Amino acid sequence: MRQLKLIAIAALCVLAWVSVAADTPTSGYRSATWDPIHFKPAIETATDEQCLTCHREVLERRPRPQTISGEPSGELLAWYQTLDGYQGEQDTFHRRHLVTPEARRLMDFRCNTCHQGHDPKEEISGSADDTQPGILSRRSVDPDICLMCHGQFDWKVMAGVAGDWPEVRDQFKNDCVTCHQEYRTVRHQLNFLDAGEIEQAGKESSDSCYGCHGGRAWYAKPYPYVRRPWLERMPEVDPEWARGRQTEYDERFTR
Repeated sequence: MRQLKLIAIAALCVLAWVSVAADTPTSGYRSATWDPIHFKPAIETATDEQCLTCHREVLERRPRPQTISGEPSGELLAWYQTLDGYQGEQDTFHRRHLVTPEARRLMDFRCNTCHQGHDPKEEISGSADDTQPGILSRRSVDPDICLMCHGQFDWKVMAGVAGDWPEVRDQFKNDCVTCHQEYRTVRHQLNFLDAGEIEQAGKESSDSCYGCHGGRAWYAKPYPYVRRPWLERMPEVDPEWARGRQTEYDERFTR
């Protein structure tokens, strides 16, 4: 028995040595973790091909054929399938934003649109002198990027709108353009969206508009969209809720 224990310990030591030896300064998990591509400025110009060399699983992974309780997934609606804007079977988060028919038509996301790097030794900026700036505590993505498309429908600041869209849409013939042909006429001008296709989808069905702007809200708060001039109806003085808002988006979303 003692000999078997010694053999087992020796085997574990060999495996540990092989693991460390394989993870050299120029190869292996540790070196990949500290690769410059995960840090600024390299990540700002990283291509999807570079990211997917290691992270291919985000596109290859598929939803489970059945839920944990045993229900077939094909017989159930996921939350993102509850509006007409989404067509097809259930799919994973990354695929819904990158390769599904809806994504290819309306979006042009890149990996670094959302992922702007990390620091393996720190989880928040400011905890060390050399910490990468802009890191959000325990998050690999800035939630504001999600809010830009998936914020709460902000009906409280919309003139003439007395409730959430499902409550008032019949008053507007379920047509967002009824108002938005005069208000906020400059929209979707971001490099991760196809503005022309989005406008066309909105004309076909306002569910496409509400699908992002409230119907699939990720957080119980709206996104503070920039204040850009629109026609003659824009007030000369910003209302209280809009004071201090930016007039342009971050350069990396527009260049």
